[in-house]
Amino acid sequence: MDNAPEPAQRPPTLPLDTHVVTRVPAQGTAGGDRPAGMVGVVVAAPEAAEPRYRVRFADGDAALLARRDLTIRKGVARQGLRDAGARAEGPPLDTYVILRCVVGSRAYGLDSPDSDTDRRGIYLPPADLHWSLAGVPEQLEHEATQECYWELQTFLTLALKANPNVLECLYTPLIEQATPLAQELLAMRDIFLSRLVYQTYNGYVLSQFKQIEIDLRSTGGIKWKHAMHLIRLLLSGIAVLRDGFVAVRLEEHRDRLLAIRRGETTWEAVDAWRLRLHGEFDATLGVTRLPDHPDYRRADAFLRRARRSMVTA
Repeated sequence: MDNAPEPAQRPPTLPLDTHVVTRVPAQGTAGGDRPAGMVGVVVAAPEAAEPRYRVRFADGDAALLARRDLTIRKGVARQGLRDAGARAEGPPLDTYVILRCVVGSRAYGLDSPDSDTDRRGIYLPPADLHWSLAGVPEQLEHEATQECYWELQTFLTLALKANPNVLECLYTPLIEQATPLAQELLAMRDIFLSRLVYQTYNGYVLSQFKQIEIDLRSTGGIKWKHAMHLIRLLLSGIAVLRDGFVAVRLEEHRDRLLAIRRGETTWEAVDAWRLRLHGEFDATLGVTRLPDHPDYRRADAFLRRARRSMVTA
């Protein structure tokens, strides 16, 4: 039924040797009473015959307790900080999104009728939330709607490291929302481009290639969508070094990339193209006009201005 309540989220399973705090009084195996708040260590996991954890205390005594009656010790301190810095009732953090854009296959022009619409962007919360004990999350994720918004400092840090996913947010042609502050950032997006692109993009490509090799060894097949994005990332990296611009849509290669995703070519042909592109990537690094490093000072100055703008928000 549509109105049926969602099942309560089950707490995580506790591995052996986990330090826990008891939430209820317990009867020790030696016969003594144990008050709530005792610290112990998990020495035996639940079994069919005994669906409770065995927790041993410092004096060697133990007690059998259900998962709901135990809290991971480290979590107790974290929860206290969260409670102490809990945000007063107010608008959700999504209210503070300053940049919302579409990335992924739809932005690349490589989408199919069943492709998801992936939205990414930036949020800039008020200063008082930063100043609280709880702080603010580095990103807001909404898996159901394929959305993710990075907190501004996190976004800038990733962009300065030439993270491909973040750089594509600054260059995607599909911008759905951009406040004046976000428009200022988009206008200065070239400050994030440097020779670091070569290192970062290569790292992503090599990681993807390693996974494909693992799939080939274990199953004899590959995920063709991953192979397509491996090639796309190499093409994009070459374009950044050559043109000083993140080419999100690669129109001249679109048909060939889609053929890879549909599995209409062999892995040997894809791998040969990969090797040629690696050679071209290396050669382009030698002639690129991009600086050795991004413009950290301008990025820092922008962050400071943005922070100040939220002091009284």
